[in-house]
Amino acid sequence: MTFGSRLSSSMEEYGPLCVGIDPHPGLLEAWHLPDNADSLQLFSDAVIDASIGRAAAVKPNAAFFERYGSRGMAVLENLLGRCREVGLLTVLDAKRGDIGSTMQAYAEAFLMPGAPFEADSLTVSPYLGVGSLQPAFDLASGYRKGIFVLALTSNAEGPSVQHAISPGGKSVAADVASAATQLNLGAKPMGSIGLVVGATVGSAVRDLGIDLAALNGPILAPGVGAQGAGPAEVEQVFGNARGRVLVNQSRGVLRAGPSVEGLAEAISLASTEARSVLQNP
Repeated sequence: MTFGSRLSSSMEEYGPLCVGIDPHPGLLEAWHLPDNADSLQLFSDAVIDASIGRAAAVKPNAAFFERYGSRGMAVLENLLGRCREVGLLTVLDAKRGDIGSTMQAYAEAFLMPGAPFEADSLTVSPYLGVGSLQPAFDLASGYRKGIFVLALTSNAEGPSVQHAISPGGKSVAADVASAATQLNLGAKPMGSIGLVVGATVGSAVRDLGIDLAALNGPILAPGVGAQGAGPAEVEQVFGNARGRVLVNQSRGVLRAGPSVEGLAEAISLASTEARSVLQNP
């Protein structure tokens, strides 16, 4: 099965929630864990245990593992391996982007079957040009993996690049969305090339002429629910594409740790809330 098919089935069965695995130093402290690589393993295992059967996917943030050097990366490798063993879909949040052989190497590192850091999908940055990501698109297609391309982010600095007009006369974000749409043509139930679109970007999708309903792929959306976006905001941003929105929640549910039971309850509640918000325009 393609990544799009697997994710669609997982969202239907478990709801539209993607749980971030972000062992931020502040969260480690809140969990009464020391700021070291050993704590990463305890943190990751607890989130995985709580997410099984309750979330459509998990999203480990590579940066919070990289900061511990080789020991942190070993934990990330173990985390991704364990998720494969238990059948939990992974979105590796690494936001890689480069050209030529370097982009090829990134794609092989994170998407190649059997690679130490093999994930089901990868976040990528298109700001060296969407075409620079072709090695990742090709490898994802060949091995039935997924890609999430940054399109419209909710950080204050994003619009200076994403809203800028490209040489073709459209915004950069619209060009990114159009490229992803072309890669998903004909895919059922949905394609494997997704976009990252913040749920708090307001009218930007409409203002920039982006047709998210035509994307035919998943939309990874931070900012839904407790993070700020309710039914009205979700309707404004995603419209008829709401059914393909994968809601990212990180600190909102991770604060419930270190208890696996507490995390599981928070994840279940967040999934129910996300489903409600997305289904009620």
